[in-house]
This record gives sequence, structure tokens and C-alpha cells, in this order.
Amino acid sequence: MEATLTRRALPTLAAFAALAFAAPAMAKPGPIAEALGAPDDLAISLTVRARVEGIDGQFRPSPATADSMFSLRTQLAIEYDAGPVRFGGELWDARAYGEAPTSSITTSEVNTLELVQAYAKVELGDGRKGAKGGHGLLTLGRQTMDIGSRRLVARNRFRQTTNGFTGANLEWTTHGGTRLQAFWTMPQIRRPDDTQGLQDNKVKFDLETTRVQFFGAHATLPHVLGGTLETYGFRLAEQDGDNRLTRNRRLWTVGARTFVKPAAGKWDHDIEGAYQFGTARRSTAAADVTDLDVSAWFLHAETGYSLKGGWAPRVAALFDAASGDGGKAGHYGRFDTLYGARRFDFGPTALYGALQRTNIISPGLRLEVVPDKRNDVMVSYRALWLENPRDTFATTGVRDGKGASGRFAGHQAEARLRHWLVPAVLQAETGGAVLFKQRFLRDAPNAPATGNSVYGYFDLTLTL
Repeated sequence: MEATLTRRALPTLAAFAALAFAAPAMAKPGPIAEALGAPDDLAISLTVRARVEGIDGQFRPSPATADSMFSLRTQLAIEYDAGPVRFGGELWDARAYGEAPTSSITTSEVNTLELVQAYAKVELGDGRKGAKGGHGLLTLGRQTMDIGSRRLVARNRFRQTTNGFTGANLEWTTHGGTRLQAFWTMPQIRRPDDTQGLQDNKVKFDLETTRVQFFGAHATLPHVLGGTLETYGFRLAEQDGDNRLTRNRRLWTVGARTFVKPAAGKWDHDIEGAYQFGTARRSTAAADVTDLDVSAWFLHAETGYSLKGGWAPRVAALFDAASGDGGKAGHYGRFDTLYGARRFDFGPTALYGALQRTNIISPGLRLEVVPDKRNDVMVSYRALWLENPRDTFATTGVRDGKGASGRFAGHQAEARLRHWLVPAVLQAETGGAVLFKQRFLRDAPNAPATGNSVYGYFDLTLTL
């Protein structure tokens, strides 16, 4: 019998609230905490985001050639500070409306009334400034995680729903600034995961299972190579459950990153690479029982320069590459991005989301400007090739198993504008992307004859 744990969101959240309101006061309250008259050691935040988006000239082979959607995401977080231990919970409610019957929406867009976080955080060591030892934090329970660059493990921002994990996460920072992190978790499996349930915004609580385990370690070392060095190793181990088929991934991912943060009048860089090995199956089909030897990789390289003066412009050159699979017997070469985020490297997701760290070679340019405290603008361009011409290109679903359609997929242009209508409270964001299809996305056997893909969105985010 598969070992699963489910959480009933509202009763658990109510219990956190009851505990918190009965406690004494310490932390600075936010607008909603002040409105509720909460004590100072109770942190309450509410974030509501409404978005409208649309795509025309679909690049995916089967979904609607044009689609639009209104989505609403609500996050309510409560944390009570009891001194060395903090107790918290976070409720997510992500819903989508008006999408086409053959829409591409998945559990990345819909996850209704889910208690994504329900944790206890234990403070360890000596956190005083100048302390000779070190300090740490042990988080137990349901939680979200950002690790390193967030390319392999992330709490999602742009996406409607987020990755969640249940388990233990230990972080330790030494007096010299070295940071070590070790974790063992069961990734939360988002539900509903059927087409009808997603389109109906059905409430079906997420679950965890020991049949999917994710664990590893990450180290951050300051003042190395003129910047910061990160090293890591992650393990994902999954197997089929009673009612859920998987690719039986048994993956090790090891990697390193070196970076210097942007600063006015200076060059910066961000270089990261990872190698993946182990075993996996080529599909989740019940008849697919062949474990293949995995050998896959990804690389990100970025260098930028920030000018001094008004608008603080930063210009950056980008390069991303990740391996694809050539279908060789007994082997699998497609890189798995695990639980990473991609919006900051590859553009909008949601109804778009054409690009990912898998079977791609993509140089590009990005320009960012900040005209004033309320506004920021970003524009970018990428050229797109397949690393392996026999595999599906990135996340488009377009594939030529014979490799006869070449490697060149096209170009992507993207723009984004963010404006604070009310500073720190209400922000408007609008943006879009155009995928200019070239030979592969036009000529591959299952490529849809829909012309270039055009995507746009507008959202409002209220934070209290």
C-alpha cells in the first residue's frame, strides 16, 4: 500500500490562527495584521493576484491554436514567533477561468485551497552579530524551498502554483559566511491532475508519498574566485504507486555555480553547470518497464554590465544549453530540471512556457532599466536551436524522431513592464513574448501550421 499523507487545509490553518492570536507580541505587524488587531509576534500576509493572458499561433501540437484565460491566485500566510521556534502555515488557492476546452493548462495553473506550508522552524546556534560559532534553522513539515540559483529547486513566483515539499530542511551559516544546507523531503504531488478536474477548479488535496523522495545538500562559499561559489548534489528517487505511473527516475544531479551580483559601474557574471546520471524510463506508459542509463547536462552562462547614472541600465549576454535524448537503445540523455523555476531565464510560463532547460542551445541578450522607484522594464532576445535534432524541442512538444527537420527552431523576443500603483501594496505588470518559428517548428512532422506564437498578459498583485 502506498504511504500517503493528506492535509485538510482550512482546519489546520484555523488551528495556527487560534494559537497565534492567543500569544504575546514581538514582530512588526503588516497591514492585514493591524486591521485584525493581531499581536506583534504574529505575522500575517495576504497576497492576491489577478491575471488575464492569451496566446495565438499555438506552438504545441494538440492544444487549442488560440487560447485565453483569467486566473486568480490567493495566498494567506500566518507565522507565530514563539522564541526559538516559529510555527507557520500558508494556504494557496490558484484557479483558472475561461480557457479553451483543449487548453494546455496543467497543475501549474490550478491548485485549489491547498495548505502548501505547515511547518515548525527551530532556530539553532548563536545568531548574534559577531558570534564566533554559527547559526542555523531547522524547518520541519510542509514547506517551500529556494536553493541556490533556483534553477533546480524553487518556490515559484510567476507561475500560478508552486512546488512544495514535506520533510526536514537544515540550514547552517558559519561565522565566516559559509552556508550549508541539507534536506530530505517528499515532493507534494499537486491535484487535481485530470483535465476535467483542472477545468472545474476542483478541490482535491495534494499528497505526499515515500515512493517519491527528494534529498540532497548545497553549500555556498563566499569570497571564492572573486565572487561566490556554490556546489550541490541532489537525489530524486521515484517509483510507480498504486494509482500513479511515473518514469521511475533514479537521478543524481551534481553541479556548481559561480557568480558576482550586479553593481553600478561593474561587470557581473553567473555561470552554472550540472551533470545528471542514474536511471529513468522514457515514458510513464504502463508498458514501458525498461530502465535506461541517464547521462545528461545543462549549462548557464551570463555576463552583464551595469551603467552608473539614471535608469540604472544593465546589459547582459546570455547562453543556455541542455542536453536532449537521441533515442539510443539503453540510454537517455534529456536533462531533467527537477523542481526548478524558468521564468527569469526563459520568459513567461502559464499559457506560454515554450522554453526550458532541456534539449536547447540558446544565446541571447537582455536589457534591464529602472527609470524610477515605481517602474522597471526588461526586454530580451534569444536565438533557439535543438541540442539533439531527434528529441522534442524544449517544452514545445514538437519532435522529429528522424532528425530530418534540422536544429534551428527560431527566435524569441520578450518584454516586461512593472509599475507600483501603490508602493509595496499594489503592483501592475504587463508583458509578452513572440516565438518566431523557423525550420524545425515549421517542418517537424507534428508541428502545427499556426504561424508565429504571440503571447501577452496583464496582472495586478495586491499585497497586504
